[in-house]
Amino acid sequence: MAAILSSHPPNQASVRAAATTPGNRLAHQLTLRSRPALPLRPSTRYPCVQCIYRPDFSGKGAIGSNRADWLSNCAILSSKVAVSKKQEETDKPVPGDGDSNKGIAGDEAGGKLSPVVSAVNGHISGSATLDLVPICNLPKALTISDLSPAPMHGSQLRVAYQGVPGAYSEAAAGRAYPNCEAIPCDQFEVAFQAVELWIADRAVLPVENSLGGSIHRNYDLLLRHRLHIVGEVQLPVHHCLLCLPGVRKEYLTRVISHPQALAQCEHTLTNLGLNVAREAFDDTAAAAEYVATNGLRDTAAIASARAAELYGLQILADGIQDDSGNVTRFVMLAREPIIPRTDRPFKTSIVFAHDREGTSLLFKVLSAFAFRDISLTKIESRPHRNRPIRLVDDANVGTAKHFEYLFYLDFEASMAETRAQNALAEIQEFTSFLRVLGSYPMDMTPWNAPSSPSSASSPSPPL
Repeated sequence: MAAILSSHPPNQASVRAAATTPGNRLAHQLTLRSRPALPLRPSTRYPCVQCIYRPDFSGKGAIGSNRADWLSNCAILSSKVAVSKKQEETDKPVPGDGDSNKGIAGDEAGGKLSPVVSAVNGHISGSATLDLVPICNLPKALTISDLSPAPMHGSQLRVAYQGVPGAYSEAAAGRAYPNCEAIPCDQFEVAFQAVELWIADRAVLPVENSLGGSIHRNYDLLLRHRLHIVGEVQLPVHHCLLCLPGVRKEYLTRVISHPQALAQCEHTLTNLGLNVAREAFDDTAAAAEYVATNGLRDTAAIASARAAELYGLQILADGIQDDSGNVTRFVMLAREPIIPRTDRPFKTSIVFAHDREGTSLLFKVLSAFAFRDISLTKIESRPHRNRPIRLVDDANVGTAKHFEYLFYLDFEASMAETRAQNALAEIQEFTSFLRVLGSYPMDMTPWNAPSSPSSASSPSPPL
C-alpha cells in the first residue's frame, strides 16, 4: 500500500520529476499503474488523499498486504485531513466546488462553518450519530482531596486543640502554625478523632508540664490512635487572676480553674491574702467563660490574658504562677509522618514493652543508646492498659500478681541517622512490643522567663 498526501493532485510533469530518483521509482510505478484516471480540476485549498491498495506488494519496508492494514492507514490519513480542515474552518467555502466542502457544514445565511466531524472507515465519529454521553456529564471519581482538600501553600491549616478559645492550647496551636484555623474540642479524644476523620489537618495537644509532669491521658491516646508526632512546641505558662469588671479581691469567695493551674498558683493566692475556696474546672479558659457568662461577682478564674480579652474580664493580678519557669510541652499530630532529616536537631519518641521479669531489659535499652552516644530526654513507665496485671503461679507461695508496664522514651536523634536505626534494631530483639510514635524536629525556640511571678510587665504567651 502506498499513500500520497499533497496540497493538490499531481500532474504528469511532477510525477515524472519525482520518479527520477532511485528511491521514488517504485512508488512512481505503483502510482502510475494503480491510480485510476481522474479528470484534472482547479486546485483546491484542502489537501487531497490518494490511497492505492496493492495486494501483490509486500516488499521491504511495506506497511502490509492485507485489506485491514490498508483501511487502518486510510483512517489515519482521513483523520489528518479532518484536522487540517478544522484549522481552516473560519474560511468561507469555495463556491461551486462541491468536493472541497465535504465534511464541512456551511451556514447559507451567514457563511459560517461548523466544526468538522471526521469520518473513520466510513463512520462519522460524532456524538450525535453514535449517541455518546458527553464527557462533562460523566460522574467524577472520588479522591482523597474531595474528603479534605490538602492545604496548599499559603492557605490556612485546620488545627484541633482541647479547650475553648483563650486556652493555652490555642496559643500553642498559633505558635506551631501561625495564621492557622484553630478548631476547639471539648475533649482530648475528640481532637484525635478530628484529625483521623479529616475534619482537621493537625492536632496540638499537651503532653508534659515542667511542674505538673506528664499528661498521661494523651500518652494513652497516642497508643489508641494511629496518629504521628510531627513536631513539638514549648509554651511558657503565664497565669492571671480574672474577675468581672469592678470586682475587688475582698469580694471573692472562690477561685476556679484547671487542677494543675490551681496547684501552680497556690502559694501566690495565699500571699495575696485570698481566703477563698479552690474548685477544679475542666479548662482554664472555660473557667473564665463560666464566670463571664453567669455574671459571678464572687468568683475569680485563673486563665491567660487572652481569655480576659475574649470574655470581657479584668486582670486582678498578673503573673500569679508560683514558678516563673512554668513551661508546657505540646506535640503536633498528623495522619502521616514526616520524612526525618539530619540538617537540624531531631527528636524521636518510642514506646516499648516486654513480657519477661527483671531489670535486665531496661539495662539493655539504656546500653543500646549509651554505646551510640544518644542522649535521652525522657523515660517513663505506665501500666499496660490491656494487660495491667500478670498472674504468676508458685507452688510454694501461691499466686503472685505483677504489673506489666509500657515504657515511653524520647531521645535526641533522627531516624535518618544510622546510629538511631541500629539502636532500635537492637532493642527490638529483646522487646515484645516496639512502636515509633514519631521522629520530628526539636523546638529550639528560646524563651525568656519573667523575672518575678508578680511582675506586671511579663509578656503573655504569643498567639
